[in-house]
Amino acid sequence: MIKILKYGEVSADELFARSEPTFDVTDIVSDIIENVAKNGDKALFEYSKKFDKASLDSLVVSEEEIEEAFSLVEPKFIEILKEAAKNIENFHKKQVRSGFEINQKGEIITGQKVTPIERVGLYVPGGTAAYPSTVLMDSIPAKIAGCDYICITTPPMANGKVNPVILAAAKIAGVDKIFKIGGAQAVAALSYGTESVLKVDKIVGPGNAFVAEAKRQVFGRVSIDMIAGPSEILVIADSGSDPTFVAADLLSQAEHDKNASAVLVTDSEDLAKAVAEEIENQLKTLSREEIARVSIDNNGKIIVADNLEDVFAVANEIAPEHLELCVDNPFDYLDKIKNAGSIFMGRYCPEALGDYFAGPNHTLPTSGTARFSSPLSVDDFVKKSQFVYYSKNALDKVAEKVAFFAEKEGLDAHAKSASIRSEKK
Repeated sequence: MIKILKYGEVSADELFARSEPTFDVTDIVSDIIENVAKNGDKALFEYSKKFDKASLDSLVVSEEEIEEAFSLVEPKFIEILKEAAKNIENFHKKQVRSGFEINQKGEIITGQKVTPIERVGLYVPGGTAAYPSTVLMDSIPAKIAGCDYICITTPPMANGKVNPVILAAAKIAGVDKIFKIGGAQAVAALSYGTESVLKVDKIVGPGNAFVAEAKRQVFGRVSIDMIAGPSEILVIADSGSDPTFVAADLLSQAEHDKNASAVLVTDSEDLAKAVAEEIENQLKTLSREEIARVSIDNNGKIIVADNLEDVFAVANEIAPEHLELCVDNPFDYLDKIKNAGSIFMGRYCPEALGDYFAGPNHTLPTSGTARFSSPLSVDDFVKKSQFVYYSKNALDKVAEKVAFFAEKEGLDAHAKSASIRSEKK
């Protein structure tokens, strides 16, 4: 049964507690990375057999496999994937930024240029569910950014194939290469390169604890997007909300995994009780009832506050991955939300819209990191370089100032590099 807590009557630790990892995978992941870095494809084939129960002839998904998979996916779903892809493309095109130049009469020119990251690897989870949505969300911004090479790694099924919906989404998104590799070993392969896998410059995408730890360990050798924790939803709802809607939305995240977090914050005790009862009713109808029930029992909570001001204070402290604003006139309250990955506005905007279809990205900051980080975007697939030009005349005017500044830092060679040009006629 979900817990109901009264704001101001329980400790902050209880209000804001998050799911913690049940075991430390640091050493296991370190060993996997070292093995892949040393033994390349050989290690990857062994891990596929060990973890995925798949005996592979090749780590690369062939064009024939992609075409076969595309034919196996029902046409209705293909059309939905294409429509979702278009929505994602339209949203992310608005994120494209150009460089700039400040030109002072040709004597001093400063600016910034934006360059796509050349090679990116996208991790797409497998296991208990398939995520074609992640394929679209991660690859389309990379395509828009102009990355030269975009590959996917995803765990194979026991028969050695990749789920057809994953391959169909990859074909629609225009991914360059797909590998049948999952887990920490996939992150290692993308970071170090193997006989089959080209080393990339950046790795993005969510995964389990092993994937998250692997991304943490390879950061610096490659760039990463974020360390993704368990999925989270926080619903802000008032007395006018339908408890069946709110319960359904909380369960939409609880069914992800047992460590997922579903939180309702409300100023209505009646709504809190009704939602708690409705969660129990709806749990019995879910195919993933066992997973969702553990999530609700261990990590779910309903927090009742006296007023909306306290409701928003709680929400901002939690800084959730997904935040639903289930109130009338939601745009009146948008500025009150300071910390959230993605915000869903109004009573008819379930978080599932963002997962699949609306267009904004669903790869989002978790574990409270929305306090300082952002959803995956085109910005994650570009890098920015500055440039500076000074004519001799322009340098002559400031060389003494530059040299004086350098000398204050005790860096004589710095000072000399400016003054020597000014002194030379």
